[in-house]
Amino acid sequence: MSNSRTIKVDALTRVEGEGGLFVRLDGDTVQDVELRIFEPPRLFEALLRGRALEEVPDITARICGICPVAYQMSSVHALEAALDVAISPEIRRLRRLLYCGEWIESHALHVHLLHAPDFLGYASGIDLARDHPDEVKRGLRLKKHGNQLLEVLGGRAIHPINVAVGGFYKAPRRDELSALVADFEWGLEAAVETTRWVAGFDFPDFHRPYEMVAVVHPDEYAMNVGRVTSSLGQSWPTQQYESAFQEEHVPHSTALQSVRKPQGTNYLVGPLARLNLSRERLSPRARLLADELKIESPCVNPFKAIVARGLELVHAFEEALDILRSYQPPQPPRVAYSYRAGEGCAATEAPRGLLYHRYLVDDAGRVTFATIIPPTSQNQRQIEDDLRAYLPQILKGDDQATALGCERLVRSYDPCISCSTHFLKVRFDRG
Repeated sequence: MSNSRTIKVDALTRVEGEGGLFVRLDGDTVQDVELRIFEPPRLFEALLRGRALEEVPDITARICGICPVAYQMSSVHALEAALDVAISPEIRRLRRLLYCGEWIESHALHVHLLHAPDFLGYASGIDLARDHPDEVKRGLRLKKHGNQLLEVLGGRAIHPINVAVGGFYKAPRRDELSALVADFEWGLEAAVETTRWVAGFDFPDFHRPYEMVAVVHPDEYAMNVGRVTSSLGQSWPTQQYESAFQEEHVPHSTALQSVRKPQGTNYLVGPLARLNLSRERLSPRARLLADELKIESPCVNPFKAIVARGLELVHAFEEALDILRSYQPPQPPRVAYSYRAGEGCAATEAPRGLLYHRYLVDDAGRVTFATIIPPTSQNQRQIEDDLRAYLPQILKGDDQATALGCERLVRSYDPCISCSTHFLKVRFDRG
């Protein structure tokens, strides 16, 4: 008599594309794990070819509604590298402020409404709100303040329109940013409360031998400038990214999976990787909080990514406050440049992890080639590997408990499919 069973997730709902999860078991032995992400064809690279380079930031922003700034800023940095554009320190600081806004709105949503219910036994953020209304209201207000910053600096919260090659189309007035200070002072304290709250969750005893990869800067907690760095001791300038990493097609998914070269191994990007590689560069309040909460270093439990996001919330509010209080409008808000044929690349840190762009442009300012490698692509194979290692710990429960355990692990990555409060509908087929 066969003792095999198959766990199938036919559709991951509210995903940028379509996907599913397939697990084949023989008794307590995991035979196969596939994270099936059926994203629509990645036409953005082809769509950009022949376009004026000034159009690129607004087009790439449409790749993601949750983290459009990351796509915009990665494209802008890469194009500026191709054109040999040097921006002013004031513009660079304003760009970090914009990134703070995106990290805030994305992390606040994920922590409070999408991931916390898993640890507290709720099916959704709505169910959580019935018993924990203060925490949910706090999360919504934190996200609101991140969105407000994006609106002031980017022109609007969804797909900002003020980002330009060379800087910004318009610099905000001092009074527009100073008006946000009081809310961000509240936000800093609320982010500290949030991090203490999630650090007290009951985490599964699950630790992994990760190779962690993130952008690292010697003087700051890297968001959009730095070297691509591995926890195994290697580091590369962005121009060498494709010499160390490559995308591969797998039969069960139309989304490409990234691996390390030449060995073809998995690696981890995201908040946990950033925390482990740059903990000492966190803002003062965030660094003290990490020590107070006794966050291990390195932290290699994927479920504790929610704590890393909390610490990054604190960091983003503290850094944003520093910029808001001392802001001086850049003069001019946008650096002039001339067209020339060239190639440029950039790696920045989206809320979910490292994001890489590379472009070729001609002397008429037209894009002739583009490649974009998002965080979820880089984490897919690691997610499958984590599921394969974690499943033996949760197979003693019934089918529903096993499925929930898989959901919790996948959701800890916030892999651009967590815009739903309950994204897995599971069907079991028994052999």
